Amino acid sequence: MQHRSALSPVRRILAAISGAALLTLSAPILANPQDGTNFPSLTMSSLAEPGLAVDDALTVQEIRLGPQLPGTIDLTVHSTNLWERIRNGFAMADLNDDLVLYYQQWYQNRPDALRRMVERSRPYLHYIVDELEARGMPTELALLPMVESSFNPNAYSPAHAAGLWQFIPSTGKRFNLEQNWWHDERRDIVSSTGAALDYLQAIYEMHGDWHLALASYNWGEGAVKRAIDKNESRGLPTDYPNLTMPNETRHYVPKLQALKNILGNPALIARLGLPMIPNEPYFATLETRRPMDVKTAARLANITEEEFQRLNPSHNRPVIKATTPIVIPADKLDAFRNNLQNTQAPLTQWQAYTLTAPERLDRIAANFDTTAGELARVNGLSERVRLGAGSTLLVPGSGSTASLNNLLNTSAPQQIIEPEPSTRCSKVGKGKHAVKKCSKSESRLAGRKSNKASEKTSAKDSGAHGKPSKSAARASGNSKSKTSAAKPAKGGSTKAAKSSHSKRR
Repeated sequence: MQHRSALSPVRRILAAISGAALLTLSAPILANPQDGTNFPSLTMSSLAEPGLAVDDALTVQEIRLGPQLPGTIDLTVHSTNLWERIRNGFAMADLNDDLVLYYQQWYQNRPDALRRMVERSRPYLHYIVDELEARGMPTELALLPMVESSFNPNAYSPAHAAGLWQFIPSTGKRFNLEQNWWHDERRDIVSSTGAALDYLQAIYEMHGDWHLALASYNWGEGAVKRAIDKNESRGLPTDYPNLTMPNETRHYVPKLQALKNILGNPALIARLGLPMIPNEPYFATLETRRPMDVKTAARLANITEEEFQRLNPSHNRPVIKATTPIVIPADKLDAFRNNLQNTQAPLTQWQAYTLTAPERLDRIAANFDTTAGELARVNGLSERVRLGAGSTLLVPGSGSTASLNNLLNTSAPQQIIEPEPSTRCSKVGKGKHAVKKCSKSESRLAGRKSNKASEKTSAKDSGAHGKPSKSAARASGNSKSKTSAAKPAKGGSTKAAKSSHSKRR
């Protein structure tokens, strides 16, 4: 019997490798006897260890290749889960630092608030994702209103920023968001989303970096440009983590990254109990040919007035102008059209009323069977105001077409605020024959003086940029208060939605 080496197969393999054996593919094809599959045969070159017999070389083994995993995501497959669609569109570079970790833990430790915020995003999120994909923008930006407003369309900040995307008035005008007595498009879901994405695209093209674009959205593109120039002059990096910026802007992108980390993780979404949002349109828009009350529109759509206002938060008055786009749930569109076609009742219960003489609001309210508080709310006035002749108000009525249409064709009604009349008394005559006479006159001069005095007091208590002076801060007990940018706004609270914004948008 021929002698074979006592080396184990493993040792023979190691010995062969140490002998610089090379594994090569040769031309002959070996057939697999089991399924007929052909595989390239493997031959050995210098596989034998010196001192070993030729048949001690490695035995040829057939190796089957593992299955190839897809390297891309098939975006043509329709997902029923909007979170999955958003994850597939993530395209921004990830930010990893202590602030991201802090905010991720902060959100995860408040699952109830996070769930409320996600639930509030339900009517708007699909539309925003559609718009982002149509522009080829990263879908992480769909989460930005969570940082800006907690998805509260009526959020209003101390810097006068309004809506989901928190536009200040000047930037709103810059991006053609109409702001007048009737409505404020900064709160309009469709208009403000288009303006926000236009702005983000413009500042991304300016910087070529999404983190810097987001910093510009929060702080202002001019401020970010100056910070970049400052670093360049000092030979320092000019990316987001290395710029000197206010605390609010420093914390801004980490908040978005933390939300991206949470909502981009299916296991974490399940563990936190966050609601699934269907990947389908929530609302549709249409225009009507006639003016219509907010209450009437909600009734025709078979939804509550509260739900209608969540989708149409831009209306300042109870009457919607003709040809104004109305947003209603997509599944209520047919019902709305049918009800509108079949209704015989007037579409509005308001009319315009013009004063012929000065009158207080409570007296006007009594004439129209309403309250001064309701008239003040509808017309954006103080409850104790006294209006002059020629002032026009919205009052309850039969929806008189002529007077209402004239009012609707103006950007704002004329409302003249009259000062309260003051009584002046003086003595006429001398001694026992002196007579006290009183007359009423309007205290315009006194009113002006009091306004100037209040302006001086306000200026005295404020710094050069509108910030409270130290004395004013001590008087209010807020001299040691921390900036609100240190923590994200709590979901579900109106107070939290009023975030403090630096000079931007």
